[in-house]
Amino acid sequence: MDSFFDKKYQTPTWLNKKLSRRSMLKSAAGATAIAAAPAFALNKSNNELAYQSALNNLKWQTLNAVFDHLFPASDSGPSAKDIQATYYLYQLVHEQPTSQDEIDFIYRGIGWLNGYTQSKQQLNFINLNTEQKEQTLKAISRSEAGQNWLNMMILNLYEAMLSPPAYGGNPDGVGWKWLSHQAGFPLPKPGNRYFELPPRSQVNKKSAQVIKSTDLLANHPIKVVKGGTKA
Repeated sequence: MDSFFDKKYQTPTWLNKKLSRRSMLKSAAGATAIAAAPAFALNKSNNELAYQSALNNLKWQTLNAVFDHLFPASDSGPSAKDIQATYYLYQLVHEQPTSQDEIDFIYRGIGWLNGYTQSKQQLNFINLNTEQKEQTLKAISRSEAGQNWLNMMILNLYEAMLSPPAYGGNPDGVGWKWLSHQAGFPLPKPGNRYFELPPRSQVNKKSAQVIKSTDLLANHPIKVVKGGTKA
């Protein structure tokens, strides 16, 4: 397969499962969104500096441009840049236990996208103007592979906006503030994220002992007082 428009492409099972979360996250994001929200001052975390060199690479520049177009800056709330969508995806690819199939699909989609724009405008996606980017994304969305790739990018946007800041997105809870959402506590910190926690202890079925329960009332039946209301 060498493009989004390969008719042999079929949505893989792992992607179907991932995309099934999109409607849930979309509902969660839309249900509490407010019409307008104040601007938020964002502080760069030290960990964010670790991926700056990746932005010199065309692959990550392309992903960054796709996110910026899908979730642009506006007066009503944060943008993809504000929620650090690209940094969240970078962490997903390089730090979290993400399947290789998913990582490969992300990177193949970048190649297919730039291959398409090169064939149409002789430019990479990052060099297109806003209208050309819009036309390009609409065009690839008409294919199953293109639609799946864009859906996965949108899902990552939702996750970056709604997940705890320790996972790379949503700095200072900017997404939660925009949605007037109160997060649960305590929030995980680096070192205590779900993929960094020790595995739960396993029970050895052969050595496990079954403790027989005892009916404490078996030999002490309850006496009911005639005419009374209490046992």
